[in-house]
Amino acid sequence: MPSDLNSRYGLNPAHSEVVETCGLVAPCSALDMGCSNGRNALYLSQHGFDVTAVDNNPGAIDMLQQIASREGLDNFEAQVYDINRAALDTGYGLIVCTVTLMFLDPSRVDAVIADMQAHTLPGGYNTIVCAMDTAEHPCPVGFPFTLGAGQLREAYAGWELIKYNEDVGTMHNGARLQFATLLARKPE
Repeated sequence: MPSDLNSRYGLNPAHSEVVETCGLVAPCSALDMGCSNGRNALYLSQHGFDVTAVDNNPGAIDMLQQIASREGLDNFEAQVYDINRAALDTGYGLIVCTVTLMFLDPSRVDAVIADMQAHTLPGGYNTIVCAMDTAEHPCPVGFPFTLGAGQLREAYAGWELIKYNEDVGTMHNGARLQFATLLARKPE
């Protein structure tokens, strides 16, 4: 088992969906969209994935670059990138996007998802976790974007849904809200 860089650098553990994905997807090229402090990206790199971590926060990327340099990570790259641009230029075997879409420009989310799909290699995977706002579970947090019922499933029509649910969960700050969770495999 690799050493735990997250605890060494005071970061939260990787998202449970990323941990679960690592158990199902063989190491490959991976993109962490909206990596923030890098908790998921560092976890993926320690489990054999060749990771590109992107975020629009230069401070977070600088910190991640310092950790990667200090630890001698040769399978890790962090770069500043505005996800709203939906302008990826490389294909990946895995794209992870956990609790990121709800902070994007709502008018760009469809383009971002389409860009993720277009830059997933055939047979590759997407893992997404995003807050929802539904009649049964109105979102108590004022995110710029939330998914409606079935919206994420519809966006992945034609992909193999390995995991999909729309369950109520608790955020790290204790807020209870509904999340859409997806692990989908792109057709070969």
